[in-house]
Amino acid sequence: MTIGSFILKNALRNKRRAALSILSVAVSCALLVTLLTLQRELTIPPESEAASLRVIARNKVSLTQPLPAKQLAILDKIPGIVAVSPFSFFGGNFREETVTSFAQFAVDPARFQGLLVEGKIVEGSYDSFIKNRTSCFVGADTIKRYGLKVGDKMRFTGTFFPVNLDLEVAAVFQGTVDDRGVFFHHKLLDELMGDPGTVGTWYLRVASAEVANDVISRINKAFENTAAEVRAETERAFQMSFISMLGNVKLLIGSISSVVVFTLLLVTVSTMSMAIRERFRELAVLKALGFRRRDLFGFILAESFGLSAIGAFVGIGGAWAMWTLSDLQKLTNGFLIYFEVTTRIIATGASIAALLGIISAILPSIAVSRMSVVEGLKTLD
Repeated sequence: MTIGSFILKNALRNKRRAALSILSVAVSCALLVTLLTLQRELTIPPESEAASLRVIARNKVSLTQPLPAKQLAILDKIPGIVAVSPFSFFGGNFREETVTSFAQFAVDPARFQGLLVEGKIVEGSYDSFIKNRTSCFVGADTIKRYGLKVGDKMRFTGTFFPVNLDLEVAAVFQGTVDDRGVFFHHKLLDELMGDPGTVGTWYLRVASAEVANDVISRINKAFENTAAEVRAETERAFQMSFISMLGNVKLLIGSISSVVVFTLLLVTVSTMSMAIRERFRELAVLKALGFRRRDLFGFILAESFGLSAIGAFVGIGGAWAMWTLSDLQKLTNGFLIYFEVTTRIIATGASIAALLGIISAILPSIAVSRMSVVEGLKTLD
């Protein structure tokens, strides 16, 4: 019998316990990877290269407070802005849904064309969207999810606005970070609301990243000390402000992850302690045959590390396969677009499992090292 086969035989001596130990590590690692990925998705929203050039200007008092439409004339004169459009969130429910996962925005179609530069038309034509006031510009993911096509009707029941929308799909876009949105004519919303002369926010694109900060400063200064002061910020900063409303996500998920790791530590230490306690007599015999303490520690470490490694492989691999190969939008009802299990997260999960495998071998090894041959032989007599 070789040393390798000896370690393997001991690890699998109680097959049920070994299987449960591997399963416990696998479930814990899968949960840990999922939590770390969720934290990453919630705190680091996906961003395209074009998004770094986009700026959103909202009411400084509150996002719910509208801005005067007449501000557009001033924004058009600010150097560095290459495109600007009103951008009002409608927030309606599609068909009979009580909660719709994709957003709808009222825009100026002609001006908006210069903002969503990374989006490519895959069906219909943008000209049709511009010409037809009751038409809409729809993301490919929404088209696919609801089985729509160009020319189909889309009805939205207002929630924030006391009006309903009856729209017709004029064009379909693809290639953005979020291919779910629906964009329609701001003039249509104005007509339905009695032309209030307001917009929700302003959506802008600057000439380059170098002038972005200067443009933001100019926008804020242009409306300083007016009845409707604005707060301009990059698209990414705007997204992060929404995430901050969820509270301290990092602390919450970090606390849960810590509990998972601690539970995993208890499981692995308990399993190895039980397994080694049952074999004190055999280990005493090995000591009597001339095996050193470091040899026995190596046997215990190899067994503990092996079980943890197998569990980590199953758990991390299973989590990666689930979140990579599944239809995430359908699984989460549109709540999540991406759920990327990165190499760094995989390495973190594997490192924790390996570290726990080592730690769980320490206490049993100390007990064995302190045990004399006589004491060991008496243990299970």
